[in-house]
Amino acid sequence: MDAVGIICEYNPFHKGHIYHIEQTKKLFPGKTLILVLNGYFLERGEVSVLSKENKTMLALLYGVDLVVELPFIFGTQSADIFADASVKILNHLACKTIVFGSESNNIEALERVAKIQDSKEYNLKVKDFLDQGVNYPTALAKALNTSEDIFNPNDLLGISYIKAIYKNKFDITPITIERTSNYHDLDSNKEIISASNIRNKLKNKEDISLFVPRKVINGIENISLNNFFPFIKYKILTDYDLSKYLTVDEGIEYRLKEKIMEAKNVDEFIKLVKTKRYTYNKISRMLIHILIGVPKNINELANIDYIRVLGFNKNGRAYLHDLKDLDIGLVPIPNTLTYKYEMIAANIYSLVSKNKIMNFEKSNKPIFFD
Repeated sequence: MDAVGIICEYNPFHKGHIYHIEQTKKLFPGKTLILVLNGYFLERGEVSVLSKENKTMLALLYGVDLVVELPFIFGTQSADIFADASVKILNHLACKTIVFGSESNNIEALERVAKIQDSKEYNLKVKDFLDQGVNYPTALAKALNTSEDIFNPNDLLGISYIKAIYKNKFDITPITIERTSNYHDLDSNKEIISASNIRNKLKNKEDISLFVPRKVINGIENISLNNFFPFIKYKILTDYDLSKYLTVDEGIEYRLKEKIMEAKNVDEFIKLVKTKRYTYNKISRMLIHILIGVPKNINELANIDYIRVLGFNKNGRAYLHDLKDLDIGLVPIPNTLTYKYEMIAANIYSLVSKNKIMNFEKSNKPIFFD
């Protein structure tokens, strides 16, 4: 059996995700569809408005065959680390194709950029532009000296997937599907809109029933990083050395301590702290790492020690059964850092969620969708 992979966060699951699944299945009929799913805390420093259990059930309901977990440690880092871990998981599962959404839908351009970005010269140019106060997407474009419009969020993530394939010398083919919505558009009311638009509508207490399947509505909780502000504030005020945490770099810890008492919530705090170098997303990720207590050297210590299966249907179960020479276990290993921080993240998320988060986490029983 052959497999095709997708990598998603589903925050929340919406009609654009259904389109992604359907188009992937049309492109690769008969192949097992594997989803690498991010959990409670996400790549851009956001908090999931759906539980990991709900996201798994929705994915299976709408056509995914096998859902596996992207561990918290890797799922809340920069695009390159997020992508590298996701692609490694798919490679372990003998997946030969990755299909991702793209604004440009120009796979040749994305592949060309991915190859250039591996060079030291290019990375030095990007750093120089960042030091000049240019934002990240603009710094990428200036370093490439290109006018091609390939620096939107999903294109950038796609470039990271391709770089991970090249770096690890995986036999995986990247395929794009053109996005039908703009990530930055927070006002559109078309039937398919971005997840960020939906979250903005949730924040403003607007009706979102047009944009998500009916089964999604009951599972959504209007949770954001603001819900964790009292815990974040306590950690910043009482922890003597914030620099020991992942992504707390270059003396930013002093600015965090200086501004924390001026803010009433996370949104206000980030606006007080952010600079051209420290963007909203970067600070959001930083606050999550402080909240969970992720050490600065975690990337030197943690590995993908296992692949946790969150759910499957008959096709997914058959695919796992037929996998030959699987080089990694499919059961969480409790004494690993990967598992330790997954459980901490789940416990922290459960503080503000009405769902029985820890029941699902501790049972380690995959959802079976017949």
